[in-house]
Amino acid sequence: MSSDPLTAWDAEGLLFENCSCQLVCPAHISFKQHCTYDRCRGHWCFHFEGGHFGSTSLGGLNIVIVFDSPQRMYDGGWTEAIYIDERADEAQRLAIETIFKGKAGGPWEILAAFVATWLPTRFVPIRFVDEGREKRMWIEELFETSVKTLRAKDDRGEVRLENLFNQIHGDTHVLARGTTRCRDGALEIDNDGTHGLYSKFSWAVD
Repeated sequence: MSSDPLTAWDAEGLLFENCSCQLVCPAHISFKQHCTYDRCRGHWCFHFEGGHFGSTSLGGLNIVIVFDSPQRMYDGGWTEAIYIDERADEAQRLAIETIFKGKAGGPWEILAAFVATWLPTRFVPIRFVDEGREKRMWIEELFETSVKTLRAKDDRGEVRLENLFNQIHGDTHVLARGTTRCRDGALEIDNDGTHGLYSKFSWAVD
């Protein structure tokens, strides 16, 4: 018996992250590596510059995924929460949740297999600022984060990882330090000057 075909979708934009590991998070290289501490707590932040889920446009929206995982992320048992821009309409909300919960194929189908507990999805006002070497995203009284590029050899450029295999990031990963506060019950995060980076992402399922 064949399953229903997946909805065609694509998305592109900016992705930045911060977790509790020291530079560079071992799990960013491979989920089979052990993170710095007994738990890895952090986030992925997304600013969609373009994209469609079927006929539904996704451009301009902001999304935050907060996670808690064991020291070796490959072991699974993650807890995750998804925060979706309150500006998203009903069709956009459904599309984004479908993508990030791994129900639409693509890279998030792989990552979702590691998640044991999904906290309720929240629809909230998410603010985003891109100041070049520093990226910030925040949700009033709930979540705030910033990542700032590491000092480069010429004091102006970027420190980069190139051509690293990663399910969700683009080919060039710009290394940074990040600071994050999250106050949402089961997911409490306090990171200061820890692993951070950002990239331009591009995903597609035909």
